Amino acid sequence: MNIMDFNVKKLAADAGTFLSRAVQFTEEKLGQAEKTELDAHLENLLSKAECTKIWTEKIMKQTEVLLQPNPNARIEEFVYEKLDRKAPSRINNPELLGQYMIDAGTEFGPGTAYGNALIKCGETQKRIGTADRELIQTSALNFLTPLRNFIEGDYKTIAKERKLLQNKRLDLDAAKTRLKKAKTADTRASQLNSTRHEGDNIMVNFSYMLNILHVKWLKSEQELRITQSEFDRQAEITRLLLEGISSTHAHHLRCLNDFVEAQMTYYAQCYQYMVDLQKQLGSFPSNYLCNNNQSSVQPLPPASSNVIVPSVMASTSGLGISSPSNLSDLKECTGNRKARVLYDYDAANSSELSLLADEVITVFSVIGMDSDWLMGERGNQKGRVPITYLELLN
Repeated sequence: MNIMDFNVKKLAADAGTFLSRAVQFTEEKLGQAEKTELDAHLENLLSKAECTKIWTEKIMKQTEVLLQPNPNARIEEFVYEKLDRKAPSRINNPELLGQYMIDAGTEFGPGTAYGNALIKCGETQKRIGTADRELIQTSALNFLTPLRNFIEGDYKTIAKERKLLQNKRLDLDAAKTRLKKAKTADTRASQLNSTRHEGDNIMVNFSYMLNILHVKWLKSEQELRITQSEFDRQAEITRLLLEGISSTHAHHLRCLNDFVEAQMTYYAQCYQYMVDLQKQLGSFPSNYLCNNNQSSVQPLPPASSNVIVPSVMASTSGLGISSPSNLSDLKECTGNRKARVLYDYDAANSSELSLLADEVITVFSVIGMDSDWLMGERGNQKGRVPITYLELLN
């Protein structure tokens, strides 16, 4: 019957090999069979490869969590990747916050201090969101992809060859065990045959058995030579693959440098965006309290004031400067005084005066005006200015 191309002999041989390996493995675990140990160099390479695989997986997974904290989004991206489809574009958290701020500022009115501040904050948050998106794309391409390629490519090949080496070792040890048993049986048969008398009727039978055992012994020796050769060849193949782990480490080091550079660029961009925003807003808590007519709480000086001080001192060249945190002098300002502008300010309406950081203007109070505002004058331009943006000059 040739209905199916079914090789019974091959199936039987494979089953016999599998059974032989299983018996050898079980006897080794029970301490009833000897085990061929790999050389120390190969063992070290195997340990290094396993260690590299474990830590690469951990670093890769935690980097994914860092770049995308939302587990649902990570699962969605994984599914699209397995389907070989591009994941849909998704707005990130900074971009979403920025859009909410812009919409709120527009609703409250761009001409109001709070609305204007919300719009500026929203624009900055959206720029941070764009930088965050660029960080994720760069890191995925230059860092995560090489790590994933190692786990799904190189290490899978190593694991396959390692398993094959384990099978060859089991075959070798099984062959050694069979040869040992054949030698023992042949020796016992020889001893028993030597004790028989020449005229014994069963002498012929013992001689025949002795010949069979001797042939089996020779066959076992030949099998041992073949399995030893196959084991040595597989050990060499595995060793060559494992020695490539050092090259993998060097490649991953370059990828790590790319990841650090991408993070450095991202954080530098975010810092610069926030510095620019702080210069535009000035002391945001002060403005917020002014909008709510709660001027009893004194604003804190901006965090970046220590960066601005050197340029301030250079631009005033010898003029005495009062403390920016002390607003009492500005609130009690009488007559015309000189004041330096701390931050850029965009006028909300025609009654206000737009300001540029570090410029010096003339200020004076007007009866009935809110104590948090002064009249500012620059040449022929005149308008209200918030005192939190000013520093009175002596």
